[in-house]
Amino acid sequence: MDIQAYIQSGVIESHVLGMASAQETAELQRLRLEYPEVDAAIRQAEKWLQDTTRQYAVPVAAGIKEKLFATLNDEFAIPEAESIAPVRTMSRRATWLAAASLILFLTSAGFNIYFYSKYTKAASDYSALLQERTTLLANNKTYENRLTALRNNMQLMTAPGMLKVSMPGIAGKENNLVTLYWNTSNKNVYLLANNLPAAPAGKQYQLWALIDGKTVDAGMLENCETLCQLKPVQQAQAFAITLEKAGGSPVPDLSQLYVMGKVQS
Repeated sequence: MDIQAYIQSGVIESHVLGMASAQETAELQRLRLEYPEVDAAIRQAEKWLQDTTRQYAVPVAAGIKEKLFATLNDEFAIPEAESIAPVRTMSRRATWLAAASLILFLTSAGFNIYFYSKYTKAASDYSALLQERTTLLANNKTYENRLTALRNNMQLMTAPGMLKVSMPGIAGKENNLVTLYWNTSNKNVYLLANNLPAAPAGKQYQLWALIDGKTVDAGMLENCETLCQLKPVQQAQAFAITLEKAGGSPVPDLSQLYVMGKVQS
């Protein structure tokens, strides 16, 4: 189970606001015992709710209850003429009690609607902040991975015994440039496509090693946005890249030659 995705789903906020179903609440209580991060998220949401409640609380004006009941007492005073009509008096009292109850109910309902609106907005903001935090963490992880890959590539390119072969574009394709790194110890070949157009659909770039006047397949370029490894080459006087059909070709199509470079001893 992806616990982080579950925490970001909003079920914790629904639980804290009393809007979660019985099934969701039961599952949440089970998971908080199993996963400390779920329990921590619940506690954080509860603290947020308490802080939000204090922040948006709207106090009732001082003396409003006393004024209300004072007014009701005046209205409930029994005139002398009504002493002979107790039933009528009780009816009048019941009417005013109902009115007072309605006023209190409407006031309470108004506050509830107000707080619910605030809680809903705050819950939405809270979820958005959590999502933003998760996105930032993911981006940081991506950048960290890229920096790690870059550091590893730099160490690889500057390793002892690594021979650098520059492969500029041929006539008519002067803007193209590929840099090849050939480890003279283990014969591994690495490629950095500095400036090479994206291969059209159904086509793929292929590396060739030129050995004693013969061309030998040295591998296909799959994804060379950074440094990519191709086939080991035991010996070569030069390297070249052609554009071939996807999957490669046993012999190069020289009409589709893009870059070429000689090995400098």
